[in-house]
Amino acid sequence: MASTRMFLSVCVFARAAAANVITDWDEKAVALVPPSAAGQRMMALVDAAMFDAVNAIERRYKPYLVEATASPEASKEAAAASAAAAVLVAQPGVDAAAAKTALAAALAALPDGPGKLEGVKLGEAVGARVAAARAHDGSDAPDAYRPHTKPGVYVPTPLTVASTWPSMTPFAMTKASQFRPPPPPSLKSKEWAASYNEIKDYGGKTSSKRSPEQTETARFWLMVGPPAYHPFARAIARAEDLDVVDTARLMALYSSALTDAYIAVFDAKYTYELWRPITAIRNGDLDDNPATVRDPVWQPIDATPMHPEYPCAHCIESGAAVAVIAAVIGRNDIPETAVTSTTAPGVTHRFTSLKAFADEIAQARIWAGFHYRFSTEVGRDMGEKIGAYVAANVMQPLRR
Repeated sequence: MASTRMFLSVCVFARAAAANVITDWDEKAVALVPPSAAGQRMMALVDAAMFDAVNAIERRYKPYLVEATASPEASKEAAAASAAAAVLVAQPGVDAAAAKTALAAALAALPDGPGKLEGVKLGEAVGARVAAARAHDGSDAPDAYRPHTKPGVYVPTPLTVASTWPSMTPFAMTKASQFRPPPPPSLKSKEWAASYNEIKDYGGKTSSKRSPEQTETARFWLMVGPPAYHPFARAIARAEDLDVVDTARLMALYSSALTDAYIAVFDAKYTYELWRPITAIRNGDLDDNPATVRDPVWQPIDATPMHPEYPCAHCIESGAAVAVIAAVIGRNDIPETAVTSTTAPGVTHRFTSLKAFADEIAQARIWAGFHYRFSTEVGRDMGEKIGAYVAANVMQPLRR
C-alpha cells in the first residue's frame, strides 16, 4: 500500500519504552472492539497505527501507511498509546469514553516531560491519519445479498455476515480474489461423500462417535474474532522478548493478515455459496450421491454462522496467524503457549508448535458440525498463503 506522507519534527528526551506497550494496548483494544470480523478490521487499524508511530521514533522498517519522522528520544509508550486510542475513538460502536480513560491512565503512569508530550502528539497524528485513510474502505456498505429462491418460497431471514466484505479494500492483498481457491468438490464425488459422512458422524449435536475431549475442543473454538486469535500472538511476542518496534511490527502484520484473510474467505464464500452441513444433511437425498443418507433432524453443536460454508473462516484465520508468526520468528516450534476461550470457561489449551495450533482449530470446526474436511484444508492453505504474502510485502526491513 502506498504511504501517506507526514513529517513531524520531534526533539525530546524520555526514558526507553517498555516492550509491552504494544501487547498491553492490543489487549485493551480487543476488549473494546466487537468480537467479529468488523472488530478484526478495527484491530488492524489499531496495530498499524501503533507500528507507524513507534517505527517513526526508531526507524527500522518501511511504514505501513504514515511516513513520519521523530526524534529517537520521543516516548514510544506515549506514542503507541495515543495512536491506539486515536483509532479506537474514531470507530463506530466502540466505547470512546473507555478508550480515553484507558489512555489517561496510561499517560499518567509516564514521567512528564517533552518526550511524553511529543510522543502524544506523534501518536495522535498517526492514529488520526490511519483511521481517516480507512474511513471509506467499503467496510460499512449496506448488505445487498440476494438469497437464491423462487417467488413465494420461504428462506431464512436473518442478514448474512460480511456479504459486503469482498468489495472492501484489503490491507495488503492486491484484491479480494487474489487467493480465491478452485470450486468445492462435486456433490457426486467420493470426496464430497467422505466429508459429508465424517461431519454427519462427528459434528452432530448428539454424536456418539465424538469423544468428550473432541467436544470440549469444538466448544473451545466457538469463539470468534480478535478474542480468539490476538492473545496467541501477544503471548508469542512476550515469550520471544521482542522489543517494542518488533512487537509492533508482529502485531501489525498479524492483524493485517487476519483482516485480509477475512476479506479473502468471504470473497470465496459468496462466490461459491456452498450449503452448510445442516442444510446438506437434512437434504442428503437431493445431492444425487448414493453414499450420502439424509438425516431430517441433524443439528451441529451450536448455531451455524450465517454465511456460506466454503472455505472455513476459522481455518483461514489460523493459517494466516501461524504463517505470520513463523515468518517473524523463523520457526514452527514455540515456547509453551496457553490459550483460554470465551466459549469454554475454565478450560486452557496449550501449544508448543504453530502447526498444532492450526491443526486443532481445523479439527474443531469439523467436530462442531460447521465445516467439511475439504473446506478446512482449503481454508488453511489460503490462510498460510495470505500470511506469508503479508509478511513478505508490507512493513519490510529498511536497507542500512
